[in-house]
Amino acid sequence: MKLTKSGYMSRLIDKEIEENLKIFGAISIEGPKWCGKTWTALNHANSVAYLNNTADSFREKHLAEMDVNLVLDRDMPELIDEWQEVPEIWDAVRFKCDQDKKKGKYILTGSSVPISDKIHHSGAGRICKMKMYTMSLFESGDSSGDVSLKDLFENKVKNKIVKKVELTKLAELIVRGGWPESINIGVNGAMKITRSYIDAVLDKDIIEIDGVNRDRQKMEMLLRSLARNESTISTNNVLIKDIDENVTEKDVTISRNTVTDYLNVLNRLHLIENQNSFMYKIRSRLNVGKNPKRHFTDPSLGCAVLNLNPEKLLNDLETMGLYFEALCERDLKIYAETIGAKLYHYRENDTGVEVDSIIEIADGEYGAIEIKLGANREEEAVASLKRFYELAEVKPKFMCVICGLYDAVIKRPDGIYVLPITSLKP
Repeated sequence: MKLTKSGYMSRLIDKEIEENLKIFGAISIEGPKWCGKTWTALNHANSVAYLNNTADSFREKHLAEMDVNLVLDRDMPELIDEWQEVPEIWDAVRFKCDQDKKKGKYILTGSSVPISDKIHHSGAGRICKMKMYTMSLFESGDSSGDVSLKDLFENKVKNKIVKKVELTKLAELIVRGGWPESINIGVNGAMKITRSYIDAVLDKDIIEIDGVNRDRQKMEMLLRSLARNESTISTNNVLIKDIDENVTEKDVTISRNTVTDYLNVLNRLHLIENQNSFMYKIRSRLNVGKNPKRHFTDPSLGCAVLNLNPEKLLNDLETMGLYFEALCERDLKIYAETIGAKLYHYRENDTGVEVDSIIEIADGEYGAIEIKLGANREEEAVASLKRFYELAEVKPKFMCVICGLYDAVIKRPDGIYVLPITSLKP
């Protein structure tokens, strides 16, 4: 009997988990804390071992440290929650998967990447790694799902009128984020949850991840720089310069090595995501940028770091535009991975031609998407897509403008779709 929690909201990853449990001996679900990994895993598990449970004084963790087999002997599929607390579990699970051909034995969940020298085998072919994110607008019920990403690739989207979302609501969705605990509470409560998340990272997680005593102030400086540069192509040098220009205490400096180390920690905690550059099928003579676009895993994290509430976003539409782009690209990444695709961006350095989002499916076909907060910038977005189209040796399967303030799904006479993010699903 599955251990599904009362009130569980189904996630897009549920179907993939179900499929992978039929193919692999075990699966590993990675993602940021509080994104819903445990509740989703319980929806597929018949037993569970909690390794990070303070209520029983970490009893299961202590058992696993004495002998990992003491927590690997329950009804299958068995969930091992926060398995990275005892990294030896990985090799033990891999070994048990080798003992017979049974599928779906274990579900591992983890909120950070453990130290690699404590793991001796990759688990390839036995343990399937899966990435989980916060909730998309479709999962939280804030997108109608009138248009599917798959239908865009198949040219099956029909013109229709959809519900328009007001600018105030979009600001609230950005600040609230996709944390399951925040979905059904007010914006003020959601902001407190996200701020407490950042505090926990600074006070505890950046040290506990590997035992290194990192500087809280310098990590906060880096987080603020990342938040100021959300949805931009910012190298480490840009971040260092930004920190130098914005630091209030002139005797505080941050080195390149520190920035590199701290970014690695944030990656291992699944708090930041790089949206890589799209290089495929573009004329090779062009000077195509290779640097990734930087994002927090959820736009609410950047808002919490900068203490942005909906009112502040509404009074600074340039910043809101960047965070709206982050919201859209969070959802596009989730939707893309749901259909087996990948999310990129494109920038051509010499002429400045760029596309906010490129989604490439498994067979190599791809779609090009521009993101604009206001419908008044539709023609600007369309012009950018058309410039990109001329550069592409292999043309995109579809081109699309995603707007914040829009009340229809249309296919323009030039073949470019325009639609609001609150109408999209996989």
